[in-house]
Amino acid sequence: MTLLEKITGKTARVGVVGLGYVGLPLAVEKAKAGFTVIGFDVQKEKCDSVNRGENYIGDVVPEELTRLVNNGHLSASCDFSRIAECDVVAICVPTPLDHYKQPDMTYVETSARTVAQYAHKNMLVVLESTTWPGTTEEILKPIFEEKGFTVGKDLHLAFSPERVDPGNLLYKTKNTPKVVGGCTPSCTDHAKALYEAVLQAPIFAVSTPKEAEMTKILENTFRIVNCALANEMAIICHKMGVNVWEVIAAAATKPFGFVPFYPGPGVGGHCIPIDPYYLTWKARAHDYHTRLIEMAGDINDEMPAYVVTRLQDLLNDRCKPMKGSRVLLLGVAYKGDIDDLRESPALKVWDELEHKGAAVDYFDPYCPRAKRPGGTRKSIELTPEALAVYDAVIVTSAHKKGVDYSLVEKHASLVLDTKNVYGGKERENIVLL
Repeated sequence: MTLLEKITGKTARVGVVGLGYVGLPLAVEKAKAGFTVIGFDVQKEKCDSVNRGENYIGDVVPEELTRLVNNGHLSASCDFSRIAECDVVAICVPTPLDHYKQPDMTYVETSARTVAQYAHKNMLVVLESTTWPGTTEEILKPIFEEKGFTVGKDLHLAFSPERVDPGNLLYKTKNTPKVVGGCTPSCTDHAKALYEAVLQAPIFAVSTPKEAEMTKILENTFRIVNCALANEMAIICHKMGVNVWEVIAAAATKPFGFVPFYPGPGVGGHCIPIDPYYLTWKARAHDYHTRLIEMAGDINDEMPAYVVTRLQDLLNDRCKPMKGSRVLLLGVAYKGDIDDLRESPALKVWDELEHKGAAVDYFDPYCPRAKRPGGTRKSIELTPEALAVYDAVIVTSAHKKGVDYSLVEKHASLVLDTKNVYGGKERENIVLL
């Protein structure tokens, strides 16, 4: 039986390397489709959780995970030699930036070498980690060729960018369209067949891995630039005495030529603050300076400091210094209704406040604990008595559940709303960004 027949017949054994926000939902969907799936991770606690049927990712339905583990369709292992049992392997590991905002490819390269060590003929390997254009062909392909494989003949290699939006109630892994690009047409055909067997969404094939890699970069560069535009508009509107939230709402009534983006305390998560810098780094190798992308990043990076400056001015108007003031952050997750703290702008606001001498606490129903430089901090209990002791509250995450905003409005002396949870209207003690 050929590899393509195994994939279309769902008899192929599938491995997923990396069981985080991308890998675990993908492993679950492949198991739900009927494949036997082994998830691989270096963190034993993740593997143990999966094997107990215990979920730790918000976008995974706990009951589905438990069912798949119990019926034998899904398991996890720290023993990477079991990759030899797989016909298909998806690599879903982090691709962070270093201190100089350059791509750190350690996880991808290490994972690729591990897969290559245990790979066999007639295998499909798909990289899903977001990265710079050229990674699949310039880093992964030579690793497999060093092991004696001929890519496109006895081993198929492709790139398919992850499209995960934590907390999105409409689009999950299952129904989000997928882009695939293989090193050869045969590689593309095998990768396309895999996702067609798993997802209930269109699969769009591009010419090479580079086009697929650049697709993800374009998607998130579009977002970082438009987030920066919205943030800069908020600053300008404040200086001119214009309500930016009303302006955006009005502009959004235009049925063409406009997509609404909204200002905030910065941008966070695993994509927008990171992915565009893969392109800026790679562009320098082609003697091009990505001015717009880098400027957008700078504007977004400056928003936490801008929020703190706004609060400092508001406290000054009330004859209160920032130093010694007690400030409550309402939400520390990087976006609403999730528990993800990665690159959260709320934490950067926290740092800025403490740097200026403020005493900071937080409330977040999704994040009962938050790791801070001085140790782990706990979310306070949101009560009238607790709110009364703070000089100011900053809304830094737009949680729709678990936060009583009317309670905050009633008992807080000052609220700086950076996320428009109060409907774009200022009150006596509510101030908009």
